[in-house]
Amino acid sequence: MKKKNSIKLKRNAVLILENGGTFYGYGFGLQGTTVGEICFNTSITGYQEILTDPSYMDQIITFTFPHIGIVGTNKYDNESEKIYSSGCVVNNSITPASNFRSEIFFDLWMKKNKKTCISGIDTRSLTKIIRNEGALKSLIHYSDDAKFNLKKLKLQLKKFPSMKSQDLAKKISTKKIYKWSKNVKKTVNDISQLRNKKFIAVIDFGIKKNILNLLEKNNVDILVFPLNYDFEIILKLNPIGIFLSNGPGDPKATYLKIRNSLSKITNKKIPIFGICLGHQILALALGAQTEKMHHGHRGANHPIKSINTQRVEITVQNHGFVVSNKNLPNKIVVTHRSLFDGTIAGIKCKNKPFFSVQFHPEASPGPHDSKYLFDNFNEEVKKYAQKR
Repeated sequence: MKKKNSIKLKRNAVLILENGGTFYGYGFGLQGTTVGEICFNTSITGYQEILTDPSYMDQIITFTFPHIGIVGTNKYDNESEKIYSSGCVVNNSITPASNFRSEIFFDLWMKKNKKTCISGIDTRSLTKIIRNEGALKSLIHYSDDAKFNLKKLKLQLKKFPSMKSQDLAKKISTKKIYKWSKNVKKTVNDISQLRNKKFIAVIDFGIKKNILNLLEKNNVDILVFPLNYDFEIILKLNPIGIFLSNGPGDPKATYLKIRNSLSKITNKKIPIFGICLGHQILALALGAQTEKMHHGHRGANHPIKSINTQRVEITVQNHGFVVSNKNLPNKIVVTHRSLFDGTIAGIKCKNKPFFSVQFHPEASPGPHDSKYLFDNFNEEVKKYAQKR
């Protein structure tokens, strides 16, 4: 008897890598073609949060854990309003969900979001290729007739731009200022009403929902601004803290568009906290450099070491760029390092209340070892609010 919602076991999809590697599997989601930079994520759970993380824009995610989709999807676990990943690669074929929270079958959810994906792939072999050869441009084509014009598909893949020098954050940053309160966005039309109120100004490079929820626990208003907003106007509103969010793309490309405006904030002593892309943007503003990694860090099991406490923390990471160890300015202090490869995982400014981390202390999904960083930011914000 045919299982309800099961997909046909027919090799009707192909994954092509820019190095010529070709894998045949079973398509799910939307029939069609998708292109992106391929990466791998080692998380065992949390695929819904991962796929809806805006930082994955223009990337095809290889899930190393074989069983993806088994708990379905629901309306509560999204980290943004839609799936930003270009698609995904999984090992086992998609089966009906088995979880009391499930509202929609994983395959149907991907189709609803117009994402093309492939299963039945040896993800262990694929992950080794990515590890050894780096983040490669890749393409998934899914068609029920299982007819593949490989020459045409490879030409389409060749035309896809490299992630390097791509300012992707501008494509997904909010277009309007809004207040975040209890999982609801409320557009702010008159910013003059914000002046001298206790609020944190969030610069949106592609922010996750759970970051906003944790910032909101500070009992202050959370106002989210477009990344290209005039920061001088933000300063005139007198915020008590600035948050630089996560997001996709090359940090240099984004920073070059906003550096003049951003310098107006970094010249002050308002507390600043940055995560992921926001961390890289802050480092660039303080005179450091960033560089593209060979294959990046993505997963919920990445150990880092706090230089100050000597504690090891297990963190969630999702980045393909990193702050360079070379020629760090004297005013930057490294606060955390990756225990996988020694790369910089956190910094602070010597003489100003600025700090940032490469990893995701808000988790979603993942461990909460580093959630204390939100408390640290809250303390800095309180101190500043008392002085102003």
